Amino acid sequence: MINLLIIIFTISIIYLSVAGRFQSFINILMFQGIVLCGIAMLELKEISLANLLFILLETLVVKAIIVPYFLGKLLKKNNLTHDSTPNIPQFTSLIINSSAIIFSFILAYNLHEEHIKITYFTASVSAMFTGIFLIISRRKIITHIIGYMVLENGIFLLSLAIGAELPMIVNTGILLDLFTSVLVLGFFVSKISNTFHTVEIEKLTELKD
Repeated sequence: MINLLIIIFTISIIYLSVAGRFQSFINILMFQGIVLCGIAMLELKEISLANLLFILLETLVVKAIIVPYFLGKLLKKNNLTHDSTPNIPQFTSLIINSSAIIFSFILAYNLHEEHIKITYFTASVSAMFTGIFLIISRRKIITHIIGYMVLENGIFLLSLAIGAELPMIVNTGILLDLFTSVLVLGFFVSKISNTFHTVEIEKLTELKD
């Protein structure tokens, strides 16, 4: 069952490379949060109840509900619907992301490390690569925020790949980093939109002291 959820998570990563609507990005983030919650419930059976509840709160409430809702509010406020100006064509993005998934699998298979699970490692590295790729290949600042969220999902899944037990301090750090990044970048997007009436990253070059 866990492997099935990880495969579904990986498929959502592939879809990110060809998605153009911002609402599709948000729906995928919500879906990934639900999938990560399911993986955590099935995988983390030997940790304390308090730690497990915190992880489930982090994945289901924050990743699947709060963050998508917050990003949805940003979209409505800035009247955003499509990321219509990617730096790289969608088909090329699909090929690059698919190649990254294959490379991640080959890398995990050849590490020969008993503490690293191949499926976890493949999906997590692929998610981190996709998050970075979204930041590089897209021009909208809101897409950069989404790319960071995908990157963070990959980091969370990687922590499950190298050990089932997540210390509370690690979870707290991830949660605080998540909230800080979304709130700060969301405020930044709003200010850029109000000033330049656009959310293209090229407009950042016009910022001066």
